[in-house]
Formats: sequence, structure tokens, C-alpha cells
Amino acid sequence: MPTGIDTGDTAWLLASTALVLLMTPGLALFYGGMVRTKSVLNMIMMSFASIAVVTVVWLAAGYSLAFGPDLGGWGLLGGLEHAGLRGIGPASVTGHVPTLLFAAFQLTFAVITAALISGAVADRAKFGSWVAFTAVWTLLVYAPVAHWVFSPDGWVLHRLGALDFAGGTVVEVNCGASGLALALLLGPRIGFRKEAMRPHSLPLVLLGAGLLWFGWFGFNGGSALGANGLAAASLVNTQAAGCTGLLGWLAVEKRRDGHATTLGAASGAVAGLVAVTPACGSVDVLGALLIGLAAGVVCSYAVGWKYRLGYDDSLDVVGVHLVAGVIGTLLIGLFAVRAMTGGVEGLLHGGGFGQLPRQAAAVLAVGVYAFAATYGIGKGVERVMGFRAPAEHETAGLDLAVHAETAYDHGVLGHGTAQVARPARPVSAGPGRPGPAPDGPAPDDPAPARPGAPALQPDRTPPA
Repeated sequence: MPTGIDTGDTAWLLASTALVLLMTPGLALFYGGMVRTKSVLNMIMMSFASIAVVTVVWLAAGYSLAFGPDLGGWGLLGGLEHAGLRGIGPASVTGHVPTLLFAAFQLTFAVITAALISGAVADRAKFGSWVAFTAVWTLLVYAPVAHWVFSPDGWVLHRLGALDFAGGTVVEVNCGASGLALALLLGPRIGFRKEAMRPHSLPLVLLGAGLLWFGWFGFNGGSALGANGLAAASLVNTQAAGCTGLLGWLAVEKRRDGHATTLGAASGAVAGLVAVTPACGSVDVLGALLIGLAAGVVCSYAVGWKYRLGYDDSLDVVGVHLVAGVIGTLLIGLFAVRAMTGGVEGLLHGGGFGQLPRQAAAVLAVGVYAFAATYGIGKGVERVMGFRAPAEHETAGLDLAVHAETAYDHGVLGHGTAQVARPARPVSAGPGRPGPAPDGPAPDDPAPARPGAPALQPDRTPPA
């Protein structure tokens, strides 16, 4: 065994890497359940394509740009010394784990960050353009920001002095600002604010959220890079914030709408988990509980901003990931405790106001860079190959138009090669009351509106 490698730390990081990789298929189910039936497979494919594309790009150059020796001493970008993982072998050590394992762990972060952006442009992006965008974005946006925050030479952590334990800026603010840029670039979906665009499968949404929650223990706990007390504290804080995020969102829904929904439960849990990601290694359990609660409450309102402001963030990447990422990163300035950080204390623990502006500066720098760079990359892709899917493909559904497949067979009649499609329109179950279709609902029949809600209620709460 190479000197310096701790088997316990290595075993924990191996497990954490697998857990974080599982989050992207979980995200695929989470997002897939939130779209309409005609684009389910396309939505899932965007996540799975991210796994493949980001892996190749990360191994070829992304890891070196993020964690290679700093270029120029500014803390902005690594060099290409480790392109293709050159110079990194089984004996290479980072901390107490093999460097190859560390590179794989960081790869899974890059994968899910890119996949998260896809939710902002669901139902209307060309698949080939998405693949090209993901490759370029990983190199020009994700890798530099990871260097700023995670690299020992990065300026955000080691010069600015901001704290980000597991990626509140690198993952959450980054993907949220990037998603907003693409949503503005591509424009709204056909029928946005006019047609109901409800999740087609809430069980899929909940299953995906559960897999995300499960993987988040590796995401946050693994960021300790060891099987130690910091990993244990991060794991407990993760669970605490996920639960209060869920409860906070449901409390708002019950008070505002009269019903606590399953979509709200899944979204609230994710909001709490997002918010605690930067803070789980800096705050105590009480701080984690309050951060998760704040995220659940605020994000339950933030998802409605798109209807008021007119940008179509299809699956609420901005309303959940950007907003909760900002909340969690900023609240470190209030709740950081010396026992977790090794020295930094937040305002509410006697540390004064000094840490809060550092956290705000990190959020602003990452958000502005991610938005501007992503918009530029998206504009380039648009000019070279087009980014928005043709209107007829969007209307008919991207699954059949792009992938020549459909997610659901709504029933056929016939024998041998002679197949006759069953009617998709519901049959009557009595005067004024529609009944079920012969073999399930029509492909894009929206779920029933909540009692008292308008007939064409959008994804979530319509504007007041």
C-alpha cells in the first residue's frame, strides 16, 4: 500500500463517489417525472448524456484545469500538467486517499452540476446542442469555478476567505445562474403561462428525490475526504436540513394553498439539502435546522417568480438551486461555529460581521461569471448549430421527434403485425364527469387541478 493512504478514508470516499454518481440517475427520474409525457425520455437522456460527456471532458482536461498547479499565481485556473490524468498513478496521494479516487469523486460533482442545468431548458433544447454545450461548459465554467473554491490555490477560499464545504457556489449557484442564462437565451416554452404544464408522474418525482437525498450523504459527507468526525457531523447536518426544508415548504403550501403536496415535499427536501451543502461542514445541528427551514420557506415562494418576471425556468433550477444555494452560502456568515471551521465564527456565535461579506462576495463572483460565460457559450452554440428545438418538435414532443421512442405505450389492439391504437380521449363516466381512458390517461392530459385552482394552473402556483 502506498505510503500516506488511509484505508478507512479511502473506503469511505469510494462509497461516497458511488453515492454521488447515483444522484444523476436520481435527478433524471426527478426531472423526468416533472415534465409532460411527450418529453420524458429526452429529459432523462439529458442527464445520462451529462454522465458520459462530462466524464470524458473531465478526464481529458477538466480535472487538470480545476486542480492542476495554478497558472500565474492568481488562483483563477489550473494548468494542463495533468491533462489526461498524466502524472497521476496508483501511488499518487491527495490527503489520505489516492489522487485517482479524489479525481473520480470530483468528477461526480461536475457531472451532476451540468445535469442540473438541463431542468431550466426542459422541453425545448436540441439534444445534440445540449451535448456540445455540456462539453464546453464543463471546461470554461465548471472547471474554473471549481479551481476558485476547491483547489488549494483558489482565490475564493484561500484569498477571499469564504467558506464553502461541499459546493454551494461551485454546484448550486453555478448551475442556477447558468440555468437562468440558458432559459433567457432559449426563451419560454410554447404555451408557457397559457397551458397547464404539470408533472406527469409524481411517483417518479418522489423516487428521484429519494435517490438524491440518499446520494447527498456521499456528496456532503464525502467532502470531508475521510471517515472522521467532520464527515459524521456533515451527514447529520444534511439529514437535519433536508427534513426542515421539507416541513417548511409544506407549511407554506398548507397556509397559502390549503394543501400540502407531494411535489412540495420533494422540492422542499431538495431545497433544504441544497442550502446545507455549503454549510454542513461549518455549522452545528441547530444552524443546519434553521438553514434548511429558511430554504424550504423562501424557495416555496421563489418558484413562482418565473411567472411574474416572465422567464421560463421549466423545472425551477433558479427557484430551488440558485436561491437555496445563495441562502446556505450566506447563512454561514451567521451560523458558522469554531468547532466545525477550526477558527471562523459567524455573527450569531460572536464572530462579528466579517464573514458575511466574504460569503456574499463569493456568491456574487460565481453567479456573475457563471451567468455571463454560460450566456456566451449558449449564444455560440446557437449560432453554430442552433440550440432551440424546432417548434413542431416541441409541440409534438421531443421523445418521438429526437429519439424515435416514447416513454409510455397507452395501449394497442390487434394481432400479429396489425396494430390499431386505442383512442386516447377519456370516455364519459356520467353527465358532466369525465371518466378514465380505456387503457390509462391520454399522453398529455394534465392531472386534475387542486380544488379552487384555475383550470389552466401552471407547474406550481400561478401569479397572484
